[in-house]
Amino acid sequence: MLDRIPSEEEMTDLVGTSLYEIWKMLCAFIEEAYDMECLWNQGGKAWKYEYKYRRGGKTLCALYARENCVGFMVILGKAERLKFEADRDAYAKEVQELYDEAQTYHDGKWLMFEPVDTSLFDDFMKLLRIKRKPNRK
Repeated sequence: MLDRIPSEEEMTDLVGTSLYEIWKMLCAFIEEAYDMECLWNQGGKAWKYEYKYRRGGKTLCALYARENCVGFMVILGKAERLKFEADRDAYAKEVQELYDEAQTYHDGKWLMFEPVDTSLFDDFMKLLRIKRKPNRK
């Protein structure tokens, strides 16, 4: 856990204005569809911050921040991977390639995106719907 949540100014200084706008839009996109607990943590070795969306002890996804970079991670378990693979043609080529290259661990396939615009947001939401039905709207 973090001692304190980073301010908007700290986040802008860290990732840059345009990427912080992407971060905020992605959060708004997720929060429009999902009512989740949001947790700030340290980002481990590769990232400065982690911002996790969880409910009932299960993580939906996480956003990450480091200098001039934001990350969006979704972990697909075995059943979720089968759902993705059955519908993979409905996803952008970049999503399919990242999926194919992603490492598979004992708990699933870890998909880490580094969005620089909103072009994959619809695909991100499709991935989240594989994990959990939206509980807002």
